[in-house]
Amino acid sequence: MSNDTPLIQLDRGQPARTIHLTDPAHYDAWLTVQPPRHRAALVAQKFRPVPFAHAILPGDAAEDWSVLGVAVDTENLTPWCLAKLGDVLPEGQYRLAERDTGASTFGWAMGQYRFNRYRKDEAPQGPRILLTAEPSRIAPTLNLVRATTMVRDLVNTPAADMGPAELEAETERLAKAYSATPTVTRGEALATGYPMIHAVGQAATKGREPRLIELEWGDAAHPRVAIIGKGVCFDTGGLDIKASAGMRLMKKDMGGAAHALALAELVMSERLPVRLHLLIPAVENAVSGASFRPGDVLRTRKGLTVENTNTDAEGRLVLGDALIRAGEAKPDLILDFATLTGAARVALGPDLPPLFSNDEVLAEALIEAGRAEGDPVWRMPLWDAYDEMLKSDVADMINAPDGGFAGSITAALFLRRFVPEGTPWAHLDVFAWRPVLKPGRPRGGEAFGIRAAWAMLRARYNA
Repeated sequence: MSNDTPLIQLDRGQPARTIHLTDPAHYDAWLTVQPPRHRAALVAQKFRPVPFAHAILPGDAAEDWSVLGVAVDTENLTPWCLAKLGDVLPEGQYRLAERDTGASTFGWAMGQYRFNRYRKDEAPQGPRILLTAEPSRIAPTLNLVRATTMVRDLVNTPAADMGPAELEAETERLAKAYSATPTVTRGEALATGYPMIHAVGQAATKGREPRLIELEWGDAAHPRVAIIGKGVCFDTGGLDIKASAGMRLMKKDMGGAAHALALAELVMSERLPVRLHLLIPAVENAVSGASFRPGDVLRTRKGLTVENTNTDAEGRLVLGDALIRAGEAKPDLILDFATLTGAARVALGPDLPPLFSNDEVLAEALIEAGRAEGDPVWRMPLWDAYDEMLKSDVADMINAPDGGFAGSITAALFLRRFVPEGTPWAHLDVFAWRPVLKPGRPRGGEAFGIRAAWAMLRARYNA
């Protein structure tokens, strides 16, 4: 965000400009009751009542103006209906005329997101503050804004400045802020306990060594929740090297770790009554003489062996060791986020993350929470018949079948082999990137499924 001013504040009757909301279906009826100066101004602006359009409405004096905004449907406001207004209006304070929009205030704030770490803002604009009459929503909404901003910032940061060490530093920052306990296993210390994490990251240069980053927080008597995020800080593809076009966005391959960090902060900042266990296997899948090779047989923390059929299918390898570590503490629930497969994008596109789960109750809760929060997920099957695609002639399994069929499903089936029997688990295969600009959602790093996951956790643990 451009500054630290809260973009959503309590309405105490302070001076503010008014925002009128309508939609295409109700615009004509709204227009008929407007004063002549409003109708004349809309004609002069050649205004068309299409979603996200807006216009300035004159008042009695030159400075006494208000705003007209057009939503898709004013009866069912989305989190993004105010996003463009939050972006384009002049700095100042605003309030809605018709009714408070609740969750739509999230989009108002996210409309003001900017990633300016590497560029000058030629004309920095002050905050646009929305006043709300719902005080109970302010802090939770601002926490979601902070979480989404964290994901975007971490993913947008180039790999040169966002390696395993930087993910470790971000975890340490959270640990210090919330009196949590961090633990890091790095470099050669991974070779015996976390051999797949070690193998994937062993080619990285000094200072970018692989590591398993952990954080624990909360009362040990509370239900244990493990949140895991894939932290591949750059993915060349390894010796099965990607083409340059495929490598262009691989700074975002730590997007799962960004999601996990942001969700962990939501848990801690709102003091959810759980025992949190955050795990981030952080590596760089680099190319050097030390790179792991196609055909290598890797040992796992579980004791199983994996024939490495593709060094570009490294994310599931590092997650496998992390899942085993999480399961050893007997959690009540495991969630993992990962930019895992291109097949997920072919199936569902960039905006809709596939959800895989071994638990019907957990899956339905995530789907319902996503629908309620405007943060949808789509369940995909853990199709048992495809499990045979993971068979190996020389090891207990392979990491990536040939042919490309059912790529996101076989990746999830691979992960399932490392989930303890009977432990509810959900895996979200997120893209972590928005390729097309939308109101409140600029091109670049993006959070998907995090609001759904947070709403599910709050409901499950009665916060």
